[in-house]
Amino acid sequence: MTTATLEKESLRELVADALDVEIEDVTDDALYVEDLGVDSLMGLEILVQLEKKFGVKISEQEFGEITNFGQTYNLLHSKITG
Repeated sequence: MTTATLEKESLRELVADALDVEIEDVTDDALYVEDLGVDSLMGLEILVQLEKKFGVKISEQEFGEITNFGQTYNLLHSKITG
């Protein structure tokens, strides 16, 4: 059971807040490392926030394979909808 429903724009806002970037910068295709300057610590912060908010478990390996917001949304959507 998830603790929140997955809405793409709310997720985008959560990621933007965690990264301290403008929400407009978090496009579906913006690369976390190359475009948004995400380092490993920031990545772990996002991981923890996503797990808490949506009540899912994301392995570090799964998260390590995600390179942009669109992939983050797709992973969460698949975990929530099963």
